[in-house]
Amino acid sequence: MTGTMKQKAGIIGGTGKMGRLFAKVFENAGYEVLVSGRKTAITAADIAEQCDIVIISVPIRETVKVIESIAPRLQPGQLLCDFTSLKVRPVEAMLTSKADVIGLHPMFGPTVKSISRQTIIVCPARADNARVTALVGIFEAQGAICTIATPEEHDRIVAVVQGLTHFVTLCMANTVRRLGIDLHTTGKFESPVYQIELSLVGRLLSQDPALYADILQQNPYVPEVLAACRNSAADLAAIVEAKDPEQFRKFFEQNSRHLGTYCQEGQKTTDALIECMVNR
Repeated sequence: MTGTMKQKAGIIGGTGKMGRLFAKVFENAGYEVLVSGRKTAITAADIAEQCDIVIISVPIRETVKVIESIAPRLQPGQLLCDFTSLKVRPVEAMLTSKADVIGLHPMFGPTVKSISRQTIIVCPARADNARVTALVGIFEAQGAICTIATPEEHDRIVAVVQGLTHFVTLCMANTVRRLGIDLHTTGKFESPVYQIELSLVGRLLSQDPALYADILQQNPYVPEVLAACRNSAADLAAIVEAKDPEQFRKFFEQNSRHLGTYCQEGQKTTDALIECMVNR
């Protein structure tokens, strides 16, 4: 398919910010890049039929449907990928094609300036080592950090990395709202840690709710994580209400031991963030 001609990478749904970011990545790697969207003359079918690498970059709930629509058009020798925040179901759908299949998940939002020092999860499903190495090489050559995982491992860990994180952040936002807290008032009392936490709340709420709904509602491992979170909150609430310092110390130290050296690393990281906030 490629012959001596310049290889083509196509991004279906590539008119969005993430698509534009990765269009530049593949252009930097020497590819001719085609992009399709709802209003482009180039269609998803055009990309499926013309490109060496085909990447799906659409909302989570639309991904499988889009994959199913183009899968019959793909041939052996092509590479089919996706950028979805979940991997099991999209990879299963991609495997119905005749193409090689590697699931991808950029662990960052489209507001970054480049992929340098950013993590990309790579889930090889049907591709030889040379093909995986070549794709990873495109990203690593531009500074990205690639982690190899199975789709199942990805979804289970992301249920914590994204699911738990977003759930707790949304709970903080909802608590502040329920209490009727005036953020302008709390600003006069805020500590650096509160400012960091509130900034994370604001960052999340400034984005598309559909994305976070899909991350929390579509991942089959999230309910188990949320059950553990609810149990943890109930245990801590009971300790606080008991007003027993010894119970609190045991709870605190049990978790400190589990995190180990990351406690000190987290101290250093947040100290650096606070220093940046003070000097900005």
